[in-house]
This record gives sequence, C-alpha cells and structure tokens, in this order.
Amino acid sequence: MDLGLERTVDVQGVRVPTMLYGTAWKEDATYGLVKDALAAGFLGIDTANQRKHYHEAEAGRALAECAGDVFVQTKFTYRRGQDERLPYDPSASLSEQVRQSFASSQQHLGRRVVDAYLLHGPELDQAWSAGDAEVWRAMEALHDQGLVRLIGVSNVRPVHLRGLLSAARVRPAFVQNRCYAKQGFDRDVRELCAAEGIRYQGFSLLTANRDLWGHKALHPVARRLSVTPAQVVLRYALSIGILPLTGTTDTAHMRQDLGYPSLVLTSDEQALIGSLAG
Repeated sequence: MDLGLERTVDVQGVRVPTMLYGTAWKEDATYGLVKDALAAGFLGIDTANQRKHYHEAEAGRALAECAGDVFVQTKFTYRRGQDERLPYDPSASLSEQVRQSFASSQQHLGRRVVDAYLLHGPELDQAWSAGDAEVWRAMEALHDQGLVRLIGVSNVRPVHLRGLLSAARVRPAFVQNRCYAKQGFDRDVRELCAAEGIRYQGFSLLTANRDLWGHKALHPVARRLSVTPAQVVLRYALSIGILPLTGTTDTAHMRQDLGYPSLVLTSDEQALIGSLAG
C-alpha cells in the first residue's frame, strides 16, 4: 500500500495528512516549533492532553495564529500516564474523565470539533479491559455528537486491537504505535490494521531506528535520490502503508521530511530496506 506522492489520504471520508508533526517532549518550545512546522508546510499536528509529555495549550496557541485548515489530533490519557497536572477529576468515572479531558482539549486547541481523538494507551498491558471499553464508548459518544471526526488508539498490541474490534460500534480509524525496524516496523499490528481497514500511524521512526538510517547500505540510495538516509526511511515507511509522525526541532529537517512522499524507491531498494529492517 504505497501512499507516496499524495499529501493527504482519505480516512473514513476525512482527508488526513500523510505526515503529522508530533508535539511530544517540547515543553515551552511547543508554541514556536508548531508555528515553524506549519510554516514549513505541515498540514496537521499530533498532541495529547497529557501535561507530563505534551503542552497542548501551547500547541493551541500556535494553531490560533495559523491561517488555513490544519488537521488536529489529540488524545485521552489514563491517570497512570499523567503527572499531577490532570485534565480531569481522577475520582470521576472513566467516561466522565473522557468528557472532562475532551472539554479541556477543546479549550486548549480553540476548537469545538477535533479531527481525531485517540486513546493514548490501554489500561492493561496484556488485554483490552472493561475500562478501555468504557473509554471507547465515551469516545464513540463524542463522535456521535459530531465533536470528533475520527477516533483511534495508540500504543497497542494485537490483543488490544482484537478486543476493541470485537466490541466497537464505531470502528477505529487509526492505530498509532512506536515503530521499531527490528520488529518489521511493528509488522503484527500493521498487518492486522491492513486486514481491518485501519490506518497505521508510526512514531519514533527515526529516533528508534538509528541503526537503520545510519546503515551504510542506505547511503547509495540516498545519494541517488539526493536526499538524506532519514528521508529514505520515511519514504520506505510510506511505501508499506505507514503514516509517519516526526517531531524534529530542526526547521531544515522539517522541510526535508516533507519532501519524502515524492521520492520513488525502486523495488530492489525497497527489498534492501526491508531486509535490513528484519
């Protein structure tokens, strides 16, 4: 499923950028970096109402100063993934926590309607839980109300996704996972997503795979295309159906990363990268 050459793809009737700018771990630099990313040409951002790793309000401040339509994706995060700066009452039911967190995100982002809303990670490591089911129903309610256009999950294993699919009334549009080349770029989850018509978003494609994009075998490919090895990896990811996220803080890299969809890898080059990935 090569998604190259297109800047957006259709997901359940919504146009979604083929690359999102990730805002995690940027703290007070979030505002300036989001502005830089949008100025560089990014069409969408990914954030979360999780103050421990994101500054959603600063992302929203940058969005307010941006002309044009920007795809915005944010997340609900369980208490275990938060610090003391909670966007909800921890004593409330999970469904009420979702509603409170979403209302807070609406304020932070200056938007009544959010393009995509994700469960930031399942409650348990080994199973889709009753708590996850309650959270998903609350997210489905936001979707029913027209407040969220697409819903999805993050940081899941096949067991979580199967549990979700067995009970979901509104099917997930996205799975967003950290993507390790040594695990075939999360092959098990990606293949399940492909079979179920779910778009796979990959993060840490570069930071988690330095051995791959630093491999000398990629240098001839990069030279042929007059790009960086990192761009080659991003283009390969797109060729196997991954919508990448990048969180680079370098404005030159922002512009470079956005050029990757137009690159054309030969079948031999794709096979080479696949063999290096494992």
